[in-house]
This record gives sequence, structure tokens and C-alpha cells, in this order.
Amino acid sequence: MRERWSSGTVIENRRWTERLFSLRVVGVGRPFEAGQFVRIGVDPEADDAVARPFSFVNPPDDPVLEFYGVVVPQGRLSPRLAALRPGDTLSVAPKAAGFFVLSEVPDAETLWLIATGTGIAPFLSMLRTDAPRRRFEHVVLVHAVRYASELTYREVIEQTGVRFTTIVSREPHPGSVAGRIPAALRDGRLEAAAGVPIDERSHVMLCGNPAMLADATAVLVERGLRKHRRRASGHITVERFW
Repeated sequence: MRERWSSGTVIENRRWTERLFSLRVVGVGRPFEAGQFVRIGVDPEADDAVARPFSFVNPPDDPVLEFYGVVVPQGRLSPRLAALRPGDTLSVAPKAAGFFVLSEVPDAETLWLIATGTGIAPFLSMLRTDAPRRRFEHVVLVHAVRYASELTYREVIEQTGVRFTTIVSREPHPGSVAGRIPAALRDGRLEAAAGVPIDERSHVMLCGNPAMLADATAVLVERGLRKHRRRASGHITVERFW
């Protein structure tokens, strides 16, 4: 790690659950596009340093950076990040990166933003800009979690005015679709809950765990949608979150 890292100051560590946390950091403004990520770490110059990419939760015009994480019990970094307190230092790499951004997405009637767990982070950044409402007639956000307590950032989501659908897989939860995203796509429950269809007039952005990405993409392809590429416009854009 020979990059020129910057040191920011943690002003808040919000613990949503025992596993989920959000860090808010000042002093390290970074130019980025909503949906991008940056590497963060603790003591990046140390011999045993480790850093990981985290998507920005904040919009690009907010000088307070925000990152949403999950504790991996045996992980080298996440337990240390989760333990940070206001006044502690967080190191941030010099450049943001990534192409999971709306400027790479073709025009469509409906934009679907489908995430598992902390994969909702880049969508929160996007929804806090005016681009989704300016470009798409309908915007649907889907957040899939294991337990209802993991349905975080509700106050932020409510302020965006999007159609919001939740999926809870391991317990019944009123108002949420049960099960997993691919099954809810296959049998139509997800579209019924959101009130709009997924078809050739839609663009679907998927972010989260690899199994969901593979299975959901397969269902969408079966229905005639195509992966989006710069050289060949399509309907599906994917971001693997680990």
C-alpha cells in the first residue's frame, strides 16, 4: 500500500445490529460518482495493513463520507472498523473507482435497484441525487435481508420517494415478500408487490451476494432480458459486493 492515503475523523459509528454498522467520516472529501466505491482501512502503512473497497452511501455533494458495513467475525478489517468511535481515525484511499453508476445505464421507463444486505449502499447514494427521478418514470428499490432488523436506512429511503419493496427470508414480516429474490422474480411476487412490471422497458441493477446475482440474472435472462455492456445495450447491470 504505497498510495497517498488520507486520514479522516470518525464522527459517528451507528450500530444497526450486532453485525451491521455505518461510519460517518469528515476531513477526506473525495470526488466520485454515486454508485462508486473507495478503499478504506486502518493504519494502511503498517506491515500487516489491510484495506477493503466500500461503496459510498452519501451523495457526491455531501462532504461527510458514509460507509455501510457488516462484521465478519474472523475478518481482519471489519471488526476493527466496527469498533471505531467518534474521534478515531479512518484511512481513505486517494481515488474512487467503479462503473456501477447511472451514467453507464441506458435510458429506460423503469429503473429497478435490487440489493441484498449491505449491497444497498450504492443505491442509497444514487437515490440521494436527482438523476434517478430525472431519467426514469418509475424507480423501484428492493432490499432483501435475512431478518427484519436488518432493514436499515428506512428514514433515508422514505425521503427519496421511490417505490420500496422489502424481502425477508428467515422470518415472517408484515408487508415484506417472503423468501429470496430469484424466487420472487420467477413467480411474479416481486413485481406484484412493487406494482410495476419488469420487461424490455426496464433496467435492472443488481448488487449483493454472488449467489443472488447469478440466480437473479438467470431468471431475468430466461424472461428475455440481456446483460448490459458498453458495446451492446441491455437490461441488466451487476455489482458483486464481495
